[in-house]
Amino acid sequence: MTPPPPRLSVRYQSPADRYPAVSSLLIRLLADGFPPAVAVRVCTSEGSPYAAAGGWARLADAGFPEPVPAGDATLFDLASLTKVVATLPLVLLLHQRGQWSIDDPVARWLPGAPRSPVTISQCLLHVAGLVPHRPYYATCADPAEIRRAVTAELADAVPGPVSYSDLGFMLLGWAAEECAGEPLSDLASHEVLGPLGMTMTGYRPLAPVRRIAATEADGDQRPGSGVVWGEVHDGNASALGGVSGHAGLFGTAGDLGRFASALLTPDRHPVLSAETLALMTARRAGSGPEARVLGWRLDPQAWGSWPDGTFWHTGFTGTSLLIAPDLDVAVVLLSNAVHPARRLEQTGAFRASVHRAIRDALG
Repeated sequence: MTPPPPRLSVRYQSPADRYPAVSSLLIRLLADGFPPAVAVRVCTSEGSPYAAAGGWARLADAGFPEPVPAGDATLFDLASLTKVVATLPLVLLLHQRGQWSIDDPVARWLPGAPRSPVTISQCLLHVAGLVPHRPYYATCADPAEIRRAVTAELADAVPGPVSYSDLGFMLLGWAAEECAGEPLSDLASHEVLGPLGMTMTGYRPLAPVRRIAATEADGDQRPGSGVVWGEVHDGNASALGGVSGHAGLFGTAGDLGRFASALLTPDRHPVLSAETLALMTARRAGSGPEARVLGWRLDPQAWGSWPDGTFWHTGFTGTSLLIAPDLDVAVVLLSNAVHPARRLEQTGAFRASVHRAIRDALG
């Protein structure tokens, strides 16, 4: 039986006439089958003037005859948004409290680490000289061996130009645990997510699987076959038990909207001081398309004409978060674009088209 067409639910605040082109674009994308599911929030410091969600959290296949609809409460695998939603705020909070300095060598907070000049801030800026990625899930026997292997990379790391690295944020997650004396998942929950009102966001989701967007089927992040559903897509995060500084968080568009809105009001942020948030965007590295501040990228050239000072990040599963303080606007875009198979060029074009449409709607 042919499944019904995907549906999109939309909520507006005044002025509602700004966003019909965005809704039309999302409906067209879902009808064309890519991405399977999407959730969008346009946020300001005062609320969310536009919210849309729909599509399929999980597609039908030979062993699963009925697709599962997605909606406003669907949890998406945030992938590398974990870096800026959990790890970055925790690192900055520990600095704010004087428990460490972002200029400390990260090895100081990693028992057994080799001597290394790499600092916490260099990991945040992706200038630590660490490799982008290694498939530790395929070569290491357990989480302890993964930690030893990643930590050993510091011996050969020479800080230099921007080179995006998962390893730096894996190290930061473990370092934060050592500094604070608590597991990363607990720290993220009570120090960041709870105070921000992000009640549905966290590691290792406990929600019914039908409320979670599925990701890849028969991909290279697992030794076996089947659809990754209800657990983190990233192979290294999975092998670490679902919790890491570089990936592992699941969340809803509503929760990410709360996170984004708080960044638009630095004087009222419930976790970080205005001074700490100013530090986040004052430390810089790279230029042009590689320009970065602590944790974030700058200048989303392919996404439309956003003002200077706009910062953003993406996640491999098809997620992204953009903050434009000069416009008092943030954009949350969540999807399961790797379901059932990754299509990276299409994902890039999809993200760009949605952000361009929203930028046009803002005028």
